[in-house]
Amino acid sequence: MTKTVNHWIGGKTVEGASGNWGPVTDPATGAVTTRVALASADEVGAAVAAAKEAYAAWGTSSLAQRTAVLFRYRALLDARRDDIAALITAEHGKVHSDALGEVARGLEIVELACGITTQLKGELSTQVSSRVDVASIRQPLGVVAGITPFNFPAMVPMWMFPLAIACGNTFVLKPSEKDPSAAVLLAELAAEAGLPGGVLNVVHGDKVAVDALLAHPDVAAVSFVGSTPIARYIHETASANGKRVQALGGAKNHMLVLPDADLDAAADAAVSAAYGSAGERCMAISAVVALDSVADELVDRIRERAEKIKIGPGNDPSSEMGPLITRAHRDKVASYVTGAAAQGAEVVLDGTGYTVEGYEDGHWIGLSLLDKVSTDSDAYRDEIFGPVLCVLRVATYEDGVALMNASPFGNGTAVFTRDGGAARRFQMEIEAGMVGVNVPIPVPVGYHSFGGWKDSLFGDHHIYGNDGVHFYTRGKVVTTRWPDPSDAPAGVDLGFPRNH
Repeated sequence: MTKTVNHWIGGKTVEGASGNWGPVTDPATGAVTTRVALASADEVGAAVAAAKEAYAAWGTSSLAQRTAVLFRYRALLDARRDDIAALITAEHGKVHSDALGEVARGLEIVELACGITTQLKGELSTQVSSRVDVASIRQPLGVVAGITPFNFPAMVPMWMFPLAIACGNTFVLKPSEKDPSAAVLLAELAAEAGLPGGVLNVVHGDKVAVDALLAHPDVAAVSFVGSTPIARYIHETASANGKRVQALGGAKNHMLVLPDADLDAAADAAVSAAYGSAGERCMAISAVVALDSVADELVDRIRERAEKIKIGPGNDPSSEMGPLITRAHRDKVASYVTGAAAQGAEVVLDGTGYTVEGYEDGHWIGLSLLDKVSTDSDAYRDEIFGPVLCVLRVATYEDGVALMNASPFGNGTAVFTRDGGAARRFQMEIEAGMVGVNVPIPVPVGYHSFGGWKDSLFGDHHIYGNDGVHFYTRGKVVTTRWPDPSDAPAGVDLGFPRNH
């Protein structure tokens, strides 16, 4: 029987009223298992109205009240992490261990939000002039919104709303309509933890819902994670409507392998970073840049490891990689592999014909490895978002860095080397927002901030960490003079205020 996923507005389930529904499939079987309500602009407006009403009390609530809710929320998420992961696997397709890892990384930001009291401390300067003090404080924005992608249906929302509500804002979440159930469970658990109705709302939908959020006058800020074309659209549209925006876009993450690197460690890293979560993550390594002297050996070691990866349903404990999210996405990913040879690449592994016995209608694709890829080929230029690894060859370190810096993306990158001087030079010279040294997926811990450069980020703020707190608050400076009881009236002075 098909399950129905409705909206969560004002602390309760609200049935979809637009008449529009979207299908949600089990990627392992290809079967439609769920229908999700797609919101109209009026339904989005109802969620924003609930958030605005809740802000009147939540925005002035004590830090102690907010953190008490968040501590209870953290405990509930920890207790229910298997249930959240099971929903992710059922609708996204990633293996259960990957889904559990996603929940764990989201919990990091909930834990950061539990300690928001220190993040929101202001500054005070006394006696800047005679009996004059100056204080800097941070205050919430009001109603803020998050638009999140299919590839991390629990983690990315948790990168946003825990910090936003800890800072005193109320939140409207528009998760991906491809795998919406995890977001609803996150909201239900928040209510169970004692979060007042309307502080966190979930509306499902497509472009109609997105545009309604971008245009709504009561939405003060928008957070987004997704592809670069949509990130650019979100940034331009929301900014034009006077909103604060952080929009994280796509990536083409490179890993430079120098001749002194531990090639076994580099090959292990390349396989895990390229093929983990079926390559459906913006921090996947999709391009290995190898110096000529080690390229042949490195490609051989990557191939040997890739051939041993077991692909199967995400709920099978023996599976190491699951299917792709939709049939259409699977076919698009496959097209880059089938067209690679004509564009000059050597196809070392071709996963396009892969299937799983008993699950023939699933969205399956095997691991693909393309060697000697040119920088003008489609497989290199586009973000494939699937288990396809490109290897490019260069003669020198300088050639490798130049190739990588020429990419329009600047999300994450890595270098593998035993040379500390080379690593230090790389981290200074590379044009990317997140750098790993012998770390293939340099996703920062929660108390640092996540974000790229160039076409991987639109807006001035990275997500979570200090940048997240600053994004969800605005600064105010208060200058105060309290006259001493013995002071005589000062009279009128038309001159410029003096600080001495």
